[in-house]
Amino acid sequence: MDISIQNSQIINGKTVTARQIEALMAVEATGSQTSAARRLGISVPVLHKYISYIEQAVGGPVLKTTPAGSVLTPVGREILDLARYTDNRCKMDRGFTVCCTPVTEDIMMSVISSVKIPDAHIIVSDDEYNIRLMRENRADLAIIDDPLYLFEVEEYMMEEIGYLGMVYVDNGPSFIRYKYGAQRVAFMYLDSIDKKYSIDSETFSLPELLGSNKSFFIDEFMLTRRNLRLKSAVDPKMLRHAITAIYREEDPRISKIIKAVKARKL
Repeated sequence: MDISIQNSQIINGKTVTARQIEALMAVEATGSQTSAARRLGISVPVLHKYISYIEQAVGGPVLKTTPAGSVLTPVGREILDLARYTDNRCKMDRGFTVCCTPVTEDIMMSVISSVKIPDAHIIVSDDEYNIRLMRENRADLAIIDDPLYLFEVEEYMMEEIGYLGMVYVDNGPSFIRYKYGAQRVAFMYLDSIDKKYSIDSETFSLPELLGSNKSFFIDEFMLTRRNLRLKSAVDPKMLRHAITAIYREEDPRISKIIKAVKARKL
């Protein structure tokens, strides 16, 4: 017998279906409502109808349109986080699961493919959510960007697997904070030099970050992997931070992954 589970959500008394949530996920993944419709095999008006229904249930927007495309609002992000949480809880056999952020996503996908771990899954989110996955036993290995989080996860085994520098784009005192990377380390640098600044917005979207005309920090590795070059106000080595693997117990699969990542010499 083949049994599958699909999760809907009840928002303010209205049922949002799994298909409608899938439409929102597709927009998040592609950054474009047109591309999302194409991915799902539906027309753009149908996708708009799905998104409009979610917004009616919420009572506000779940997407924000920018010159670079469509990005989730905080409410939209909350809906998808809950959807992923319930989906993972309903899986009867989740398989070997690694979680990381977009900073290390490319290299983790490459490494896991090269070491040939069967039934391996990768979840891409921010450090905070990935730590939650570990604590809820929904992941076996987490790759953490921000070393300050390590003080909160001392119950796990941990190993440094590389070091990355951060680019500081200085467009004035108004900052947009990217939700990935060692952002707290970067802003501690500003505090150390008595730099006056304000964090006026946050984003999960790289296109929104790059098109914001605000100051921001971003890991140099992310830019290099995308063939992007941005002028940094300081040498990225001054904002160097560790990338750390955390895990519950020794496991041959984890050892293979850590060894392979270290061989890439981040």
